[in-house]
Amino acid sequence: MTDAQNENTEYTVEFVDGPLEGQTDSRVLLHGKHDPRISMLAAVDGMESLFWYDEVEQREVQGKLHVKYAFDSGDSDPVESTEETD
Repeated sequence: MTDAQNENTEYTVEFVDGPLEGQTDSRVLLHGKHDPRISMLAAVDGMESLFWYDEVEQREVQGKLHVKYAFDSGDSDPVESTEETD
């Protein structure tokens, strides 16, 4: 497989808000398409949490697809610490 073919099978994910704000990731295109909704597993306060993100924008940058995703707090695990205070 050539480098050009590799570039056309991956896209860059950009998280615009939520607990992963400012981070990026690489994902594989399935049948030439990106996912309109993705999940990410991350540790918050030492506990694994599942976060859901929805596509808000897509664009091409130097021939590679970049997709921005926004945090879906309603379907995601809580971000706040659940520690009780006295």
